[in-house]
Amino acid sequence: MTLAPDPQRPPYALTIASSDSGGGAGIQADIKTMTRFGVYAGSVIVSATAQNTQGVSDVHVFPTESIRAQCDAVFEDFDIGAVKLGMLATTAVVETVADVLADYDGPLVVDPVMVATSGDELLESAAVDAYDDLFAQATLVTPNADETDVLTGTVPDSPAASQEAAEWFFERGTDAVLLKGGHVAPDDETVVDTLVTPETTTEFVHTRIDSDITHGSGCTLSSAIAAGLARGESLSDAVEQGIDFTHTALASPADVGRGPGSINHLAGLGSWSRD
Repeated sequence: MTLAPDPQRPPYALTIASSDSGGGAGIQADIKTMTRFGVYAGSVIVSATAQNTQGVSDVHVFPTESIRAQCDAVFEDFDIGAVKLGMLATTAVVETVADVLADYDGPLVVDPVMVATSGDELLESAAVDAYDDLFAQATLVTPNADETDVLTGTVPDSPAASQEAAEWFFERGTDAVLLKGGHVAPDDETVVDTLVTPETTTEFVHTRIDSDITHGSGCTLSSAIAAGLARGESLSDAVEQGIDFTHTALASPADVGRGPGSINHLAGLGSWSRD
């Protein structure tokens, strides 16, 4: 006797980003996160990093022809519910991705990755201006405080400053901005992430986790939000669920590697101990 298959049709999201050989951030974090949210994840890899919990030792950027071919292969075959962008590394890659996405009209989450948690630079300075076309297409941009400062010249450390920074993105056509508050907490006990649209401002408040194990947190958050959008959730609900999941992953980090470790994409699934 054989069993007939029971095909399922899960929502599908695409991450366009770079590989992290250590597994804590980048494409690997994106796929783990989307899977946790019940979303089938596709990937376009724009560069491979030699990376672990202690830092980044090498970055190999793929030819734009290869990046475009990967995108074409995915877009011609899959019903893509949302796209998430991570580390794009160079001006040529940013411009290629913007061109590929010009005809895409679904949700787009842009995480403008510039610096790794370890402090290693992940985006050439000349590429910053090239992001304008992607910001114009974005459903949501998710910069941290340092990235916001580089892009807008404003540190979002107050409601007025956050609004000023958000206006910079709105002028470039962005639908909404999530200003991540981990680097500009109002006190030692609280972290406030602020979702700003042209009509509303929503604050998400969490207890600060006293930890330096944050590798992969930005990738995880933006991927979780993209997964929610691929599932058809509202932007506010997708952001709230993404922040909650990232907070949980930060609260029970993965003790892997010889460096600080990584946030834990398996959080909530069980506990493990080492001999």
